[in-house]
Amino acid sequence: MSSKKKYNSTYDVVVVGAGNAALCAALSAQEEGCKVLVLEKGTINKRGGNSFFSDGSIRFAYSNLNDIREVVTSITDEEANLIKMPPYHEIDYIRDLMRVTPGKSDPSLAKQLVAQSYETIKWIKDQGVQFTLNYENQSFKQDGNYLFWGGSPVRVEGKGVGLMEKLFSRIEEVGIEIWYNTRALELVNENEKIAGIIVKQEGKKIRINTSSVILACGSFEANEKMRQQYMGAEWGKAIVRGTEHNTGDGISMAIAIGAQRYGQWKDCHSIGTDYNAPKVGDFTKPGDIFKKHSYPYGIMLNKEGKRFIDEGADFRNYTYAKYGREILKQPDHIAYQVYDAQVRSLLRKEYNINEATCYQANTLEELINLLPVNKEQFLLTVQDYNASVLDGEYNPTVKDGKGTKDIIPPKTNWALPIEKGPFYAFPVTCGITFTFGGLKVNAHAEVLNENDKPLNGLFAAGEIMGGIFYENYPGGTGLMAGSIFGKIAGKSVAQYIQDYRNHSVIRS
Repeated sequence: MSSKKKYNSTYDVVVVGAGNAALCAALSAQEEGCKVLVLEKGTINKRGGNSFFSDGSIRFAYSNLNDIREVVTSITDEEANLIKMPPYHEIDYIRDLMRVTPGKSDPSLAKQLVAQSYETIKWIKDQGVQFTLNYENQSFKQDGNYLFWGGSPVRVEGKGVGLMEKLFSRIEEVGIEIWYNTRALELVNENEKIAGIIVKQEGKKIRINTSSVILACGSFEANEKMRQQYMGAEWGKAIVRGTEHNTGDGISMAIAIGAQRYGQWKDCHSIGTDYNAPKVGDFTKPGDIFKKHSYPYGIMLNKEGKRFIDEGADFRNYTYAKYGREILKQPDHIAYQVYDAQVRSLLRKEYNINEATCYQANTLEELINLLPVNKEQFLLTVQDYNASVLDGEYNPTVKDGKGTKDIIPPKTNWALPIEKGPFYAFPVTCGITFTFGGLKVNAHAEVLNENDKPLNGLFAAGEIMGGIFYENYPGGTGLMAGSIFGKIAGKSVAQYIQDYRNHSVIRS
């Protein structure tokens, strides 16, 4: 990695951004023989984009445990004998993606995502990234065995921090140049093709000559004005879970030269996060530590003392990314997750750390008295919920059908009365991860214009792409999509340079 800036150099491709999708794009392009420059808007201490804050879960298709062991090479034979790993075929992946996005995910992008997932996860491993089984969040111990569920059993070793450390190490190893503190401002489009990019560095505008640009600089979730403009005024109150640098620069630059907007601009990936979490991602506290995702084991009430979602509608993987906006809709954008002693040991690790905001009391009445809520209604709601719980076997390893009757909203699975002290309440608010609206990109990572034709020399990957996610998101798909389309973008750039730059063929 070079810190010496060669302003007069010409690059085959400039990659805007330095998160997972961007570095995968850079490595892929370099493998194909391209001269690559990576631009990072932040400092070296704030590099890595949203990927740095990721929990590291990564979803891909596989047939059996042997496929998993090709990725997680640390699994011993003795360990494997204790694992029950249901298959997660491509058809399962595409069904989950289409199910949670009400059938709206762009079919060509969805197909590419699913079909390339296993090949790409092995390619990432070849870049030096290490993986581990996600015992903590994707398995339960049953009859001495570990039963995995939810289609996302693998995570990056070291979570998002580990992912970015390994990718940056690989970037340095192969000699790809990175410029930090460099903001991309404008795409230079000459004779209907990319000819350069204007950047701002140390207060000066600089033109970088390049034949192509890969935009992998995220969506606009950190731009409060754009959030309010496209998603609604209430989104000004959302906490930004990741980098403060994802302000829509790449989207704006592309639209300025004719790129097509695409996807669900009014919606986003958003979750329930600790009410006292930082307003933007804190690079000194990485790893997604403020999320609060164990709500299927309890109930969630707003400050008026009313429930507002079905906490047990599905496994956490398939609901958490849409429930953040439901919390945002509540009075003062706050809700309380309530649990009792029966389930406390099941709660995820983030509930036990020093950063977690928690109220605890020996009785339910004492707990409610600690909260700034409508106390009478809060207690009544819990009592009504308790009375509605149906008999049946409680089993958190499956959708157990142990639900409620005669209350709205229902709780479809994992319903237990809140009745055994001590009792716990965790205040949560909405944290936005990335927006679902972005640029229209085809399956080859080419950015398309309003006529669905590629903009010559312009490519995109990662969260800047629109069209994959609508309303919701299967957990672990974001990192996978970023890696896949980053890798594709790198290969497509090389093909573009060979086919169109050298032979002066322009598509229109």
